Amino acid sequence: MAAPIESSSILPDAPARPFWLTPASYWLPAHYPVSAWTSHAPFAAWLTDTLRPSEIVELGTHFGFSCFAFAEAARRLGMATTIHALDSWKGDDHAGFYSSDVYEYVRTTASADYPDSVRLERGYFHESRRRFGDGFSDVLHIDGRHGYEDVREDYSDWIGVVRDGGVVLFHDIAERENGFGVWRLWEELAEPGRSFTFHHGHGLGVLAVGTVTDGRLGELFTADETTADRVRADFVRLGERVQRQAWLESLPAELEEVWAEVRQRAAHEAALEEALQGSSAHIAELKSSTSWRVTAPLRAAGRVVHRRR
Repeated sequence: MAAPIESSSILPDAPARPFWLTPASYWLPAHYPVSAWTSHAPFAAWLTDTLRPSEIVELGTHFGFSCFAFAEAARRLGMATTIHALDSWKGDDHAGFYSSDVYEYVRTTASADYPDSVRLERGYFHESRRRFGDGFSDVLHIDGRHGYEDVREDYSDWIGVVRDGGVVLFHDIAERENGFGVWRLWEELAEPGRSFTFHHGHGLGVLAVGTVTDGRLGELFTADETTADRVRADFVRLGERVQRQAWLESLPAELEEVWAEVRQRAAHEAALEEALQGSSAHIAELKSSTSWRVTAPLRAAGRVVHRRR
């Protein structure tokens, strides 16, 4: 096994780099399931490197992209981080409803690549809350149902699970249509010096819990407007890189779908060609028949009558 990467090391004579651009910020995920969270993978890696969480609780996992992004960053950093992924794996009116294949994909991937770090908690959030004590988690990621009442309930029920100095992440804070209400709760909770807002990737809110003890996290929360804009621009750029990689990873499946359609059309055209050839053979056979020759004068007379009319 390769030695853990110490991302905070810096050469003595090297110029100081921006606090939000550690080597972890440039890492690419190992898995690219379909997700609206793809462009936030660089921040997930940076946060894992910065906060060094031992426990992460995620409300809403779906195909597992964010869960696997945290798990992969922790693995590369050599950290014993556990990600508790909570979901019913049935879907809802925002994510859509889906079959058990989604859960099987997440379970299989977690078992194969992150058997010691990812714990799947299948069920509804309120059913799992009693299994987590107060101050248990370093990071709480809320990405379940997105109506205002739903996300407010998730926040109220689960905020106690986050330790002092930890953070809460809210996804989809930039979505204001189709019944989404996370933006409304975010406007109620976000305050200067204790929160940071990303607008890309459907929006991601980062909220401090208790006293901020980490230096880089403190710099993020207290960044002036110019610095905050630079942070956002860099994570947009890094997120676009991950999205391009996700697109490349999806190409084999997309090409297979294209080829399947090509094969289907070719088979259809071959069937039409065969049918046409059969019709031509039938016409040729008909024209060579005795009945066709006998009725030839009648067809000729019919054409003469038609022209005279």
